[in-house]
Amino acid sequence: MERHYGWVIVAAGAVITCVAAGSMFALPVYLQPMADETGWSRAGISAAMTIGFLVMGFAGFAWGTLSDRIGARPVVLIAAVMLGLGLFISSRASNLVLFQIAYGGLVGGAGGAFFAPLMATTIGWFDKHRSLAVSLVSIGGGVAPMVVTPFASVLISAHGWRTAMLMIAIGASAIIIPLTFLIRRAPEAAPAPQPEDAPAPLPARSGIGSVIRKPQFIVLAATFFLCCGAHSGPIFHTVSYAMLCGASALAAASIYSVEGVAGLFGRVIFGVLADRLGVKRIIIAGLVLQAAGIYTYIYVTQLTDFYMLAAVLGMAYGGVMPLYAVLARDYFGPHVMGTVLGGITMTSSIGMAFGPLGGGWIFDTFGDYHWLYVSSAAIGLAAAAVALTFPKPTAPSLPDRGRLQPA
Repeated sequence: MERHYGWVIVAAGAVITCVAAGSMFALPVYLQPMADETGWSRAGISAAMTIGFLVMGFAGFAWGTLSDRIGARPVVLIAAVMLGLGLFISSRASNLVLFQIAYGGLVGGAGGAFFAPLMATTIGWFDKHRSLAVSLVSIGGGVAPMVVTPFASVLISAHGWRTAMLMIAIGASAIIIPLTFLIRRAPEAAPAPQPEDAPAPLPARSGIGSVIRKPQFIVLAATFFLCCGAHSGPIFHTVSYAMLCGASALAAASIYSVEGVAGLFGRVIFGVLADRLGVKRIIIAGLVLQAAGIYTYIYVTQLTDFYMLAAVLGMAYGGVMPLYAVLARDYFGPHVMGTVLGGITMTSSIGMAFGPLGGGWIFDTFGDYHWLYVSSAAIGLAAAAVALTFPKPTAPSLPDRGRLQPA
């Protein structure tokens, strides 16, 4: 069985996620020139991103389930076409509603098609170094803001936002579509031989209902939900908080860059540690570190301290996020992995949606962000507490026997 091809899947997945995530999340750099040229409100333009997040979460569940049936390659190929088409229509949109539908609907729907299918495929190729492999694939999403976003800014300055978005649409499709043909299912190990007079095995239940009712899925989804609910508010409002503490707008925005770079190191470090010490232990440790870092924000007022804390937090949540996919593989076979990852991604998107809104309400109500960080840290500790209840991995289901299982 040729296992070295798994690293080709890792490389292709990292590039695909980088280009796809970068193309979708570059909308903030279009905001100012779009508002100036079209007269659309910033709230209206930003609403396209909100729609995109919601659509991405629910679409991710559907795409993941579909990838279990037809494989990741056709799913990613369809999504690549949707992404290019959505960006093309958005670049030509003559009114705000059309832009919101194209960007929020098509681009957001395409964005949900990459994580679950690619992670499920990657996991299937690895028995050893599984945590490191999925962490390397997720690096693409971490690199995206440092690659695609600045590139889009340069194109906007040179050609205007419409031409820049059109060029990103063409470039993203031209990169992702050829790479999809490198994606293929992992070969299944031969099943153990059965005596001739042995009764035929019963088919494993792998429907959506049977998956989401399992305690393993419920605990995994709840932990992912609380994890994202804990860090989404601090991530979104930290720039505003730093400016309230006296930092310039440019310096405050650079805190995100520090978090992004730290997240890249966190993915690799946490991936290696999870392979050595166990995924569950590293997830719990990362969640506790994340909660402690969030709570520390209430004592931070200097820009240098913001940078130091951003490095810790970026490493913590950046390192933990891809490990949920690895833990899912300990509980579920590859035949439902897309469904499982799509489901937990949907819950994480819902968790992410609460942070910005909740943080804004807290500031409007109390006049500062103190209780945002206190409540977010408490949510982070709740995530760690739920993670402690992860049940032991069950015996592999019938279609998955014959493949080596992690201890």
